[in-house]
Amino acid sequence: MSVLTLRNLRKDYGRVKALKGLNVTLRAGELVAFIGPNGAGKSTTLKILTGQLPATDGHVEVAGVDVLKDPGEARRHIGYVPEEPALYDYMTAREFLEFVASVREVDGVEEALAFTELGADADRLIREYSQGMRRKTALAAAILAKPPVLILDEALNGLDPPSAVRVKKRLRTLCDEGACVLLSTHVLDTAERLADRVLMIHKGEIVADEALDRTLGTDLEALFLERAGKASDG
Repeated sequence: MSVLTLRNLRKDYGRVKALKGLNVTLRAGELVAFIGPNGAGKSTTLKILTGQLPATDGHVEVAGVDVLKDPGEARRHIGYVPEEPALYDYMTAREFLEFVASVREVDGVEEALAFTELGADADRLIREYSQGMRRKTALAAAILAKPPVLILDEALNGLDPPSAVRVKKRLRTLCDEGACVLLSTHVLDTAERLADRVLMIHKGEIVADEALDRTLGTDLEALFLERAGKASDG
């Protein structure tokens, strides 16, 4: 079942064509890595998907909701962690997650706190947190409502290895339960080990949409260099 659809998605910044007609369908249960060089259009795409940026043309649908027409309703179906999470620094993690739960009208704060493994630090002010602690708090908030679509922009940055392993396992569990995870990352090894599928964007166009078979292994770096090179030559 499709939960996220892009049709002829375009974004122009004056004369610069940042997105050149993206056509993508993501399905429930998929963990999709979204990769591409700097300036390829990843951040622009994610900002449109999450209702932060208007598109020049095209159609974007999340869980049956037209994002461009009703971004507020669409966000109810999305969990999102930006590359630089904006948290309320004068709240504790517990207070922040309780606030998110009240806005989302869901329970599960204790489960979310357990996911962070912050322990007693959950009652410290967020402004005192390290980057990794802030990242875990943002991830916990994103999955609190168990949204059908989870969009993560470099969300594993700053996590210590044990936390990164735990987050990866949690993402896989969410997919097994029917969520769709779109993970934007520059770390190709993470994409190879974790994703079911990879979307590669270059100069505003999807240049690869490949299923990944972790049992056979995929040389994603070679694929990246090949497709990016062809797109540049074209």
